[in-house]
Amino acid sequence: MTAITDEVTVGVVANPASGRDIRRLVAAASVFPTAEKANMVRRMLAAFAAVGVGHAMLNTDKTGISASVLRAAHTRRPGHDPDWPRLTFCDEDRRRGTAQDTVDAVRRMVAAGARVIVCLGGDGTARVAADACGDVPMLALSTGTNNAFPQMREATVAGLAAGLVAVGAVDPATTVRRAGALEVRTPGRRELALVDVCVSSAQHVGSRALWRPDDLLTLVCSFAEPDGVGLSSVAGLLCPSPREDPDGVVLDLAPPERARYVVRASIAPGLVVPVGVDAFRPLRPGETLTLPRSNGVIAVDGEREIELWGGRPATVALVRDGPRCVDVAAVMREAARTGVLSIRQTTPTNWRTS
Repeated sequence: MTAITDEVTVGVVANPASGRDIRRLVAAASVFPTAEKANMVRRMLAAFAAVGVGHAMLNTDKTGISASVLRAAHTRRPGHDPDWPRLTFCDEDRRRGTAQDTVDAVRRMVAAGARVIVCLGGDGTARVAADACGDVPMLALSTGTNNAFPQMREATVAGLAAGLVAVGAVDPATTVRRAGALEVRTPGRRELALVDVCVSSAQHVGSRALWRPDDLLTLVCSFAEPDGVGLSSVAGLLCPSPREDPDGVVLDLAPPERARYVVRASIAPGLVVPVGVDAFRPLRPGETLTLPRSNGVIAVDGEREIELWGGRPATVALVRDGPRCVDVAAVMREAARTGVLSIRQTTPTNWRTS
């Protein structure tokens, strides 16, 4: 297959810290080691080259993901190993070991003309990457703790899908969808959540992760699916709202012993607990919800981010102009329909009767 240009660029951001938070101590959450993340990147590079991507950009890290990929690039055997695109690393910015590293790398890739950004991480990683992507399509792959937003896909197939979108081999109107998001605002601060926003009575950000439902007061979800994991699974089991649905959902939470409903939800991998819900209702696109004025913290996509004190006002609004997301299944269906990955070498026969 021939690319539109030899320099079609795809960016890959692999969060070295994803899948390593405190929930490994309170639940049997899976771990994505450095070696597997590096191997996922290597599989995607082979897939990019197979569909004509000429250039791939990768973030750098201190844990060994980028170093492993670089070693593999230097030891490749021409004619034996699958082809790779030309590979460059985003190493201009100081590495802080924080979410800002992801933001810096994505911005570098967007500025360099990347047509798709692939993000390896959980909900938190996808959130910060989405805010930096702008209108460049993003494909979020699960390597985190809570993975309600990212897709659980084999990296090779995800690489094919991202590459096909990047080189223009499939119609973005049917293979790239605009996701909804939740915009949180407090005085002097704005945060974007892709899945959920939750007000907790906890007094400090602390370890960030949420796993005690008794602390939770109000839950807002941009979408909620019954087979999800994380806080959105509470709404998914009680009042499902598919991610294709324009509406979100708002839940008033309460201790299970005095709540109107009790949902046994998987609020983290390996952690199924009763969560009390007093009431729930839809959240319409463009609607702004004023959150309760109380001391506590606001969590976005399962991680405590904003401390509320002194009755600071806080609002959350459902917006429909979230990140543009590559739909892997839709891309591969389109590839099968158009034959973009197929070569006809003989007179076709009806395979069902031959």
